[in-house]
Amino acid sequence: MVTSARTKALDHVFGALADPTRRAILARLTHGEATVGELAEPFAMSRPAISKHLDVLERAGLLHRVPDGRVNRCRFDGAPLRGAHELMEDYRGFWDDQMDKLAGLFEKERKR
Repeated sequence: MVTSARTKALDHVFGALADPTRRAILARLTHGEATVGELAEPFAMSRPAISKHLDVLERAGLLHRVPDGRVNRCRFDGAPLRGAHELMEDYRGFWDDQMDKLAGLFEKERKR
């Protein structure tokens, strides 16, 4: 099977979003940049474990670490989510159709 760069990028994005810790980290970063220590604070896990989560987010392009003296500041980058959004939009017509059919069934039952 041949995989394109777009497919690999989507795999990384969806893999990164699959974990609740990583989603929480991204949610925090939507409010502004933070140090690794600040990102680790709310979690009951080691600093190396948090670092592994950050590595996954960075590989997906959703996070950028910027050295600032002795600390790294992390910034959110939503651009990689565009591809995921486009992929899901491709399925919107299918789900809209399914919901319309379901609504039609409910309407038939209501009229009985």
